[in-house]
Amino acid sequence: MEITTVGFDKRDDLNVIVGQSHFIKTVEDLHEACVNVPGLRFGIAFNEASGPRLVRRSGNDPGLVDVAVRNAQAIGAGHVFVIALDGGFPVNILNAIKAVPEVCRIFCATANPLEIVVGETDGGRGVLGVIDGASPLGVETADDEAERKELLRRFGYKL
Repeated sequence: MEITTVGFDKRDDLNVIVGQSHFIKTVEDLHEACVNVPGLRFGIAFNEASGPRLVRRSGNDPGLVDVAVRNAQAIGAGHVFVIALDGGFPVNILNAIKAVPEVCRIFCATANPLEIVVGETDGGRGVLGVIDGASPLGVETADDEAERKELLRRFGYKL
């Protein structure tokens, strides 16, 4: 097996979800899960693993659909999906995505710099994991904790 990494091509503040699913209906069901969040703009791509083996796509923002398709193609692993989203955060749709019957796993939900670890054999490619952001530089202080809590209040997640 050959193991490589694929850099995820996106702008710095764009949130993405990368996961694995198992059925052609995935793209429609992921679209339905995303469209229910007011103001959320999104693009979805899903790599078929059999039949015509197309990158299936959907979304409500052509630029985000392009980001999802471009990265799904670069990953090149069957049954992988990519969701690029703006105007919301993964936390706004993650439970809905996980509840889609075809979804097997979520590899990441992030706006961080991202690399996909891919294994390749004669049979094809598969996602082994992700490198999501950078390594920690230290342990949070009391000031860091206060800053974290203020950020969550500013985003409306805590009172």
